[in-house]
Amino acid sequence: MSRALSILHCLRAPIGGLFRHVCDLAAEQADMGHRVGVICDRGDYGRSAEAAIRNLGETSCELGVRRVEMSRQIGFRDITAPRAVRRIAQETRTQILHGHGAKGGAYARLAADTLKRKGQEIRAFYTPHGGALHYSPNTLQGRVFMALERKLAAKTDGIIFESAYAARLYEENVGASTCEMRIIPNGLKPQEFYDVILDESATDFVFIGELRQLKGIDILLNALAEIRKVRPVTAFIAGAGPDARKFSALAAKLELTGAVTFAGHVPAGAAFARGHCLVVPSRQESLPYIVLEAAAARLPLIATNVGGIPEIVEGTDVALVPADDVHALAQQMLAFLENPATFVERADALQNAVSKRFTVGGMARNITHFYVSRLLEPVEE
Repeated sequence: MSRALSILHCLRAPIGGLFRHVCDLAAEQADMGHRVGVICDRGDYGRSAEAAIRNLGETSCELGVRRVEMSRQIGFRDITAPRAVRRIAQETRTQILHGHGAKGGAYARLAADTLKRKGQEIRAFYTPHGGALHYSPNTLQGRVFMALERKLAAKTDGIIFESAYAARLYEENVGASTCEMRIIPNGLKPQEFYDVILDESATDFVFIGELRQLKGIDILLNALAEIRKVRPVTAFIAGAGPDARKFSALAAKLELTGAVTFAGHVPAGAAFARGHCLVVPSRQESLPYIVLEAAAARLPLIATNVGGIPEIVEGTDVALVPADDVHALAQQMLAFLENPATFVERADALQNAVSKRFTVGGMARNITHFYVSRLLEPVEE
């Protein structure tokens, strides 16, 4: 099928890695000649998000960026939002409705299911992006989310996972997929591959991300305190989040006040220049953009062996450490301080590997080819 497709991407919050993925995918598909649009929540997500939405609409979205009322928790908006998505998809004669994240995925599949029954040629795709899959199936909330995922699976034409880890997690928590699925990792743009130039005041280590327990900042701080028993060490922590005050208090308790800088939100590129080595001490991840971006910037990396991180470093000598292990993290950080040249060599190899396997162009082509393969098949009654 060589004709241009009409594609709508549906997500809830226009922030974070999920939104970056949608922006990259939409822009690349528009460059491929397809008619693209985006549906997201109408809420206020700050100046940078609004600027990104505006830019997306002006540069890539022939079908527009549509804002509808969506809610994070289960509620009344889960009735009205799918109706709004359905109206937009019908109005734009959409052929591909691609939902991202738990809410975007639910709204896209519900809307497409109704339109199929009305005779519209449309297919529904879903990319989980972690989200609901990270809830334990042993909790009430987890059981509710997994039951909803199983119910929606019957309304799905294709599931796209950003990592093999996410695919395994889906099968473990939801069950074997009843529709075709593909593992298509996120990608980076050519201009994102460069050699970072460090600031003169760069610290030994840098952390970039949301300040919450899941990201393991407490493990990092305790590792820094362990290192300080044998040598001086400094760290630059970029990010904001619900546990920021808790981590600041922990740093003070560990007598790290002079050694650690909590800088608030700093763009990744600028933050990379503030540390000689990126530390990702997460307890849980999917396929983190920050690891891909650091690899592309040839920044030495120390990360935990969680989620899709092993898939990013596969085939290289980058050594990962166990999550929730202060001593193991401290030992790897000490190894960097004692012999940074080895970590720089590993960063060289990782940059080369990522440049071959994680590209925006490859991601967009593979996803769009998947759309076409499903469009060519008749809708099951």
